[in-house]
Amino acid sequence: MVNGIIVYGENMGKLKVWVLLLVSIIAIVAIVLNFDKIKEQILNLDKKDEKKLIIGDSNEYTKLYGFKYVNINDQYIPHNVQDIMNIYYSVLNQGWTEFTFYCPDDYENCLNDIDRISNNEIILSNINDYVHPYNSYASIRTTYDDQGTVMITIKHVYSDEEIKKIDKDIDRIIADHTDNSQTTMEKIRALHDYIINETRYDTDKITNGSSEYDSSRIQGVLYDKHAICSGYADIMSVILYKLGIQNFKVSSKNHVWNAVRMDNSWYHLDLTWDDPVSTTGIDTLIDTYFMITTSKLEEIDENRTEGGEKKPKEEHQFDKKVFSELVI
Repeated sequence: MVNGIIVYGENMGKLKVWVLLLVSIIAIVAIVLNFDKIKEQILNLDKKDEKKLIIGDSNEYTKLYGFKYVNINDQYIPHNVQDIMNIYYSVLNQGWTEFTFYCPDDYENCLNDIDRISNNEIILSNINDYVHPYNSYASIRTTYDDQGTVMITIKHVYSDEEIKKIDKDIDRIIADHTDNSQTTMEKIRALHDYIINETRYDTDKITNGSSEYDSSRIQGVLYDKHAICSGYADIMSVILYKLGIQNFKVSSKNHVWNAVRMDNSWYHLDLTWDDPVSTTGIDTLIDTYFMITTSKLEEIDENRTEGGEKKPKEEHQFDKKVFSELVI
């Protein structure tokens, strides 16, 4: 009886060893056969841990609305080209200096589309036109890796210190030249006239490519009293925002001006062309391009003459697919 029990225990022990060995072999074979899938799952788990969007605070110049060309994408997850453009707009609109987002696995052409958009200066410039001037970029750089991690790095046109000074002086100008008895349109006209009367077009910048004035920015208008179109458009845009008026900048190949929303319609406002350069050196103020429709803008430019010959302005030939709010 005792001998039988001893033999039975030995057999059971051997059986357990063989079972464990068999299970181990099956597990090893399963791991080998499915190694790539297991590795991918592990990597995907790591990616999920890494792919966490860090959403910072927006600044006070952030627009809470979008446009036809670009709109707000607060999810920051692209699924097509338009989503990518909306992410660029949203990042700029928030006033951030850098932001990282990720291409989802189901968007196969994501990196190719990002490469195409990030290297297209026209597309980026058009997106920039819809951003508050204080959040607009002087330079924008995009880097990405083959895992779909995309980083946007931005240097703004105006520093925080510059904005503090500029903002204070613009507030003073608005207070000095408008009052509560005026209509919104009267306020815009008063400030339009003030800027033009105080500023001269910087012909040196255009003719020679350089100038002693900071004429491409708001500082040129406020402190140097000389500006080119971007300086005129930037200060007018900031003023319009302070008056609570929706606006964006319109650009062509070699010019920029303002689009203004009034009474649910969009109008053109071009301070540069309302401050013409005089051959006599006398300052001139006109209102030809003050709050006019697109059809009126095209009519004026089409009938323009120079030296007795008809010569339409190319400067106002903007892309209507981009600035479609202005299409009647």
